[in-house]
Amino acid sequence: QVQLVESGGGLVQAGGSLRLSCAASGGSISIYNMGWFRQAPGKERDVVAVRRWSGDTTYYADAVKGRFTISRDNAKNTVYLQMNSLKPEDTAVYYCAATRGYYRNYEYDYWGQGTQVTVSS
Repeated sequence: QVQLVESGGGLVQAGGSLRLSCAASGGSISIYNMGWFRQAPGKERDVVAVRRWSGDTTYYADAVKGRFTISRDNAKNTVYLQMNSLKPEDTAVYYCAATRGYYRNYEYDYWGQGTQVTVSS
């Protein structure tokens, strides 16, 4: 079983940047499709960005495209979410997840505990 631990969340002003990290253990992310999801207060959990295990195929939600970048460092067994030009509507708990299934099927198998990102206006 893969264990995922997110870090890097916090409070940032609108227009600022944060980089979230997702450290994996119990398995190598090199064989998993990895994703970032978020859940804002009163809303459902939505996909933010996903990246396939092989190559650089990615998908970004329209709301974050051009501002967020998902990357992976297989040597460090860590996935990152670089978040730039943050907006108050980006405020949410951000979750890292892993799956060996289809990367656009968002019923991912393993989830982290989440890290809070708050963007002030």
